[in-house]
Amino acid sequence: MGTYSIHDFSRREILKMSAALMCAGILPSGKLTAAEALRRTPGQILGPFYPLKELPQTSDLTRVPGRAVRANGQVLNVMGRVLNLAGEPVRDAKVEIWQANAYGRYTHPSDTNPAPLDPNFVGSAVLATDGEGRYRFKTIKPAAYPAGPDLIRPAHIHFQVSGRQDRLVTQMYFENDPYNDKDPFLNSAGRKEILITKLLDATPEFEPDSKVVMFDIVLYNG
Repeated sequence: MGTYSIHDFSRREILKMSAALMCAGILPSGKLTAAEALRRTPGQILGPFYPLKELPQTSDLTRVPGRAVRANGQVLNVMGRVLNLAGEPVRDAKVEIWQANAYGRYTHPSDTNPAPLDPNFVGSAVLATDGEGRYRFKTIKPAAYPAGPDLIRPAHIHFQVSGRQDRLVTQMYFENDPYNDKDPFLNSAGRKEILITKLLDATPEFEPDSKVVMFDIVLYNG
């Protein structure tokens, strides 16, 4: 059984979405120039909460099948491209994602955080990139959480991306999180700014009151 792919969205929907983002200045409209040479996305730790169960094949982590109630939290539309250092798309890359909920807790038996679980939140998923290296999923913004006596981890989403030749484990963070500056894992990255994203206002093609997050991921060869 294959991973869930952006191919499962209609071509018309993808084209409308891309056109709207380009007009809004969210997506680049052309190829990379020599001055825009890519660098590999910094790696990050896998962390202790990689899902124990098989990751669900879904692009919507905000809803559990068969339940009418939605997950709590700010809805995010996360999307981007998986590329190699030459700027070429990595097709059919496997994109695994997992994260804490809006209260800062993972759906994982090892997470002892007393924050509540959200029974309506799917905390992980697996996707596949399309022919242009694109991926897309809907989720909620995770919360920061305690990770030790003197450490609070900033809000982040875990990614594990596997291409034909390369595998990368990394994390995506959010601009203006008060815990970013003191996080030892984020600050261990050589170019940590690559891992920090902005919450952008959604265009009309997206759900009202949701936000858009762009996060491109660069592998060595793909």
